[in-house]
Amino acid sequence: QLPTGLYKKVLVILHDSILPYMNEPTLMIDFLTVAYGIGGAISLLALNGLFILIHQHNLEYPDFFKKLYSLLDPSIYHVKYRARFFHLADLFLSSSHLPAYLVAAFIKRLSRLALTAPPEALLMVIPFICNLFRRHPACKVLVHRPNGPEGMSEDPYIMEEEEPSESRALESSLWEIQSLQNHYHPDVAKAAAVLNQSLSEIEDDISGLLELSGYELFDKEVKKKAVDVPLEFEQVRGLFGKKNDIFAEHFTLD
Repeated sequence: QLPTGLYKKVLVILHDSILPYMNEPTLMIDFLTVAYGIGGAISLLALNGLFILIHQHNLEYPDFFKKLYSLLDPSIYHVKYRARFFHLADLFLSSSHLPAYLVAAFIKRLSRLALTAPPEALLMVIPFICNLFRRHPACKVLVHRPNGPEGMSEDPYIMEEEEPSESRALESSLWEIQSLQNHYHPDVAKAAAVLNQSLSEIEDDISGLLELSGYELFDKEVKKKAVDVPLEFEQVRGLFGKKNDIFAEHFTLD
């Protein structure tokens, strides 16, 4: 048992400063699987080490994706390690052999949580979801379902279900992304509108969006050149702006 602070410090450097120098990296399996089961930020940080053990040392973790799915909660768009998590989630969900129900569950849960996410996170997760559709065309039924959300009396997706296969995500539709098309931030609305068109085969590069911050978005808006918008095309005459008006005879705007 380690204090939470020490757990985080060890897990942050484990994948590049410890595992490469061990003769038997598999000795860390128990440590990492226990850390992965703790939850919260510690689970997120354990993903790096587990990724190395799974891809390079043949670690089999039957409930890995179930646990990864359970890590998706509202805080995932706000935590300090958001970029690290989505970078690894992108790698884990890159295999074309994953079942459609599993990928659909991730897409649906990410979309539902996106309803309360900040703009900088939305500009990252919407291309992330589009990439999942490109890799797994069977999931496009969520976008192209006949009648869409209008044809449903209620969303069959079960948000509280911990088992992705039981969440009924494939029976649902992405009304959440449709809602984001009316987002107050124009860049988010534009990004969400991409799903209204047929997606290109080339995946979006999200590496530059993982570290996007609210400050950068604000700074970008501030630096935009202001466009002079004409507010009145006809010079006002009279109190109510009409030329031949009784008020124009007796009142002037000086």
